[in-house]
Amino acid sequence: MRVFVTGASGHLGSAVVPALRAAGHQIVGLARSDAAAAVLQARGVEVVRGSLTDLELLATAAAAADGVVHLAYDHEALVSGDIAGAAATDLRVAEAIGDALAGSGKPFTAASGTLLLASLGLNRPGLETDVAAESSPRVATENLVIGLAGRGVRSSMVRLPPIVHSHLDHHGFAHVLIGIARRTGVAGYLGDGANRWPACHTLDAAELFRLAVESAPAGTRLHAVGDEGIPFREIAETIGRRLGLPAAPIEPDQAAEHFGFLSFIAGADNPTDSSLTREVMSWKPTHPGLLEDLEEGHYFDVA
Repeated sequence: MRVFVTGASGHLGSAVVPALRAAGHQIVGLARSDAAAAVLQARGVEVVRGSLTDLELLATAAAAADGVVHLAYDHEALVSGDIAGAAATDLRVAEAIGDALAGSGKPFTAASGTLLLASLGLNRPGLETDVAAESSPRVATENLVIGLAGRGVRSSMVRLPPIVHSHLDHHGFAHVLIGIARRTGVAGYLGDGANRWPACHTLDAAELFRLAVESAPAGTRLHAVGDEGIPFREIAETIGRRLGLPAAPIEPDQAAEHFGFLSFIAGADNPTDSSLTREVMSWKPTHPGLLEDLEEGHYFDVA
């Protein structure tokens, strides 16, 4: 297949593109800078120059492809606190690509997040069949993509955990937590730190994206989850041990000051099951889990 990939030069893209190429697919990648374009060209990727705001360009590239993998997200807006703005951009991109693919039968696989299930109060691990309330920032995009199955698109959503980790990760939440600990002198957690975060190795997530664009049934939600739910305290303790810093609880009224933009999810309890994904897609994570990956030390190398 000729696959159009947004976010092709990013963290996930740096693993998804090689996985697709190894399976014999031709890749067209979106690049918003000369540096990103150079990286993609070096990897044998055909480059389309543009950004997530170039909706007509995105639609044209999608229509010319045999399938689309949408990985890009406005992380700059997210980090600045403009969560709604980042989600609105993502929704417009999904609408443009969806309209371009309608009636084609082509695959459209996009990224979402397991955290959208944390607000449901499930008191159990979240399942692929669970659907969050429409008010959540990224839910509208997820529902739109899934709904494209009724418009002749083989659509699927891959829900990613809050931490997707590996040596390919240079800016994700694992790095953010390590940076916060370095800045404050404390590897912090809220309350007793028993709230759980799922995680997945980048290479395992990339394999699921490959499988999804190749064969996911239309209208499928998938969970790229290796670790179902690690107590946040254990993540903090591992970070603290590696940095030689204490791990300690952060008072709720100090959460925003300590965690910054992560304060709204630091206390989220988000255990997530991926049994259905493993069964339907014959997907099996094979790479190290988060705590093992943190212990390998590459996250703590200082340039």
